[in-house]
Amino acid sequence: MGNDKKRQILILDDEPIVSKRLKPALEKAGYEVEAFTQSTKAMKRVQEKEFDIVITDLKMEGIDGMEFLTEVKKRSDKAEVIVITGFATMETAKESFQKGVFDFVAKPFKRAELLEIVRKAEEKVRLKEAQMKE
Repeated sequence: MGNDKKRQILILDDEPIVSKRLKPALEKAGYEVEAFTQSTKAMKRVQEKEFDIVITDLKMEGIDGMEFLTEVKKRSDKAEVIVITGFATMETAKESFQKGVFDFVAKPFKRAELLEIVRKAEEKVRLKEAQMKE
């Protein structure tokens, strides 16, 4: 695998507008993106495929973001998770970081801001992959 391998990103947010705005921006930046509005479908997908970066909302019907984050981290050592939420509190931020989240972003956010966070997460994934090869 060369450095030109497209990074796999999964977006999970029950508000369709979030994926609708983020997916094209991330694809334009060179990522391969799958977007979900239902947490049960996204959960099934992460059990089938390993993603490099997962962007998830916290408050959703069914499986919530915290449970989703836990499952993603359990399944993959290298995956980085970015939490986006309209219900940012110190408690949810603290809990997210304790569960190993890469970053915690309060809504509303700017696309450019999130793209920058995704680039930093990608760099961390690349470093982990390099360490795994050693």
